[in-house]
Amino acid sequence: MEKRSAFVAIVGRPNVGKSSLLNRMLGQKVAIVSSKPQTTRTRIMGVLTESDTQLVFIDTPGLHRPKNSLDKYMLRSVNESVAGVDVCMLVVEAGTKITEGEKLFAEKFRALELPSVLVINKIDTIKDKTRLAAQISEFSQLYDFNAIVPCSAQTGEGVESLKEELRALSSEGGYMFDEETLTDQPERVLAAEMIREKLLRLLDKEIPHGAAVFVERMKEREDSDIIDIDATIYCERNSHKGIIIGKGGSMLKKIGSYARQDMEKFFGCKVNLKIWVKVKEDWRNRDNILRSLGYDDKDFT
Repeated sequence: MEKRSAFVAIVGRPNVGKSSLLNRMLGQKVAIVSSKPQTTRTRIMGVLTESDTQLVFIDTPGLHRPKNSLDKYMLRSVNESVAGVDVCMLVVEAGTKITEGEKLFAEKFRALELPSVLVINKIDTIKDKTRLAAQISEFSQLYDFNAIVPCSAQTGEGVESLKEELRALSSEGGYMFDEETLTDQPERVLAAEMIREKLLRLLDKEIPHGAAVFVERMKEREDSDIIDIDATIYCERNSHKGIIIGKGGSMLKKIGSYARQDMEKFFGCKVNLKIWVKVKEDWRNRDNILRSLGYDDKDFT
């Protein structure tokens, strides 16, 4: 049987569950998830190879109005992802009205003549299913989607149907990656994202969005099955540094403990994790710092 493949961009507003859907489809966590919007900052690629089809997913940042250089990078990341794929998944939240951002995506799909699937996520959160029917009708008038799939990343309902619709839009020509590939993200980036997820989950409001994580060193010991990881959390203010560290280092210990558990589960070995916290004022508007932290973009303006 001829092998098939497709590059699939996952797009949508912040906090509609794009990363959760990616993790659910892959059956393993490669994208960080939190209840706060704008969790994803970079394009995270996940690869699903089942039977004769390989789906290469690109999880993009949520589309929102840019406020700083980092936001501009995220917006450009979304635009580039949509322009270079075979299929687009527009993820919306169940029971919501069409937004201006979703109209913008529909215009892009139309201009690019891009095959697209509308994914209505979080159907487990609505009891009145007539709202779902009305939403499907409204979005059907917005764009001629190849398929509309109601599902829940939380429970898994509808996810297999979604994968079937995406497989139907794949094309012959072989796989793009080895069958064992799960993600294109370097291990250092994955480790840094695991730490940043804990910041998002454990800290409130603006502080986690004003923080970045950089893994300085990651090395497996020759004499034992242990990986040593040294990481630095960069924040914008001294007051934020104190909150991240916590009284007697309590918050930083908690962040490190939870992150280490995720790392050990993902990497399949013991992890010796050390984390430092440093202040870099206004780093989200300083292009040289953004590049040093891995936001590799030629133009942030």
